[in-house]
Amino acid sequence: MLLKDKKILVGVTGSIAIYKALELIRLYIKAGAKVKVIMTPAACKFINPITFEAISQNKVLIEDNEDWDKSQDYNHIDIGKWSDLFVIAPASANTINSLSNGLGTNLLLQAALAYPRMKLIAPAANTNMIKNPITQASLKMLKLCNYEIISTTSKELVCKDVGDGAMAEVEDVFDATCKELLKDEYWVNRKVVLSGGGTVEKIDDVRYISNYSSGKMASSLAKALFYKGADVCLVSTRGYGNLPKGIHLIKEMYEYLVDSIRVAKKGILTKPTLMDDSKPELIQKRPYLFMVAAVSDYVPSFPQDGKLKKDMIGPSWSLDLKQNMDILNSLDKDDLISIGFKAEMDETTALNSATSMIERKNLDGVCLNILNEDNSFGSDTNNIELILKNSSYEIKGDKLDVSFSVLENLQKEFAQYV
Repeated sequence: MLLKDKKILVGVTGSIAIYKALELIRLYIKAGAKVKVIMTPAACKFINPITFEAISQNKVLIEDNEDWDKSQDYNHIDIGKWSDLFVIAPASANTINSLSNGLGTNLLLQAALAYPRMKLIAPAANTNMIKNPITQASLKMLKLCNYEIISTTSKELVCKDVGDGAMAEVEDVFDATCKELLKDEYWVNRKVVLSGGGTVEKIDDVRYISNYSSGKMASSLAKALFYKGADVCLVSTRGYGNLPKGIHLIKEMYEYLVDSIRVAKKGILTKPTLMDDSKPELIQKRPYLFMVAAVSDYVPSFPQDGKLKKDMIGPSWSLDLKQNMDILNSLDKDDLISIGFKAEMDETTALNSATSMIERKNLDGVCLNILNEDNSFGSDTNNIELILKNSSYEIKGDKLDVSFSVLENLQKEFAQYV
């Protein structure tokens, strides 16, 4: 229930991409949100408002039913006051250009004019219409006027033209919505680097040794951090499917991890808005490092180019291994809040091993994960103990829920690091 009790107003305009709005509303409802819909006259020509009423479980506001009864909230002023966020998807070229010029020729435009907070807009139009200099100028203007634009995608359009102009995927709009509704000032513009998955150590060009780490916990943490507003870089070998597009993903490990940490220690430049004539400022919040990856303890001593042939190796194969470098210990953790992850199977020694890891590797905390039949690699749930220097927290549940709980406890513990 990621969006439990959040109130979302969805504006729908006349576009063939209107069917995506139905799926978007379904995702909002499934995530626990309350949804109301406002449709333009052109949108009503594509889909009957009854369809949106059925899926949103609320009456749709259209030109014919605006009601100024204060107990109803069904007019272009009060419906905006009711909502926590206004999402216009799809937004036609006509609507984009009307919004940027402050027009109020239909209820949706009037509601947008009266809505003072951030609005999300997902354009959808023919390539030539979206690339028209007037439309492009309108989009730039809207970015300066409390609108966040969810970029269009390139594909074959309904008109058979191939190019940019298709509405973003529904999941991308949903992710942008979650980020806007769940952002937390502590995490906004804070750079975070995560490692995830099991490292892949080359034997030859077709074989490697690795482990059972799925990368799901690192990906869940990355998604939770993205929704909280952090600037997230995930360095992972696997398990990174279906992540929000705003997460920087690197599919390698050590060298890129080092470089990502170096970049994270640089500040973030603020962007002025049309209403703010101040100069951009450099924001420097202390970055976080989450070392979630399961790093191989041993690696092949002599990785080979090409493929080792079976008839050359013989009936048995003794693979020569050497101890791997300690990646976490070798990283520069100065001016970082660093959290390690420790997977153990022996409950009698797990806690001592995790607590000693904090001192040995100069960490601020460790997430202890005791593996057993009920808590194994690759599952969608987790049962961990977040161990800090002066406190600890037991957390279990769905990995995304666990991730949010970890972040909330870290924020409480390290609130002094603005």
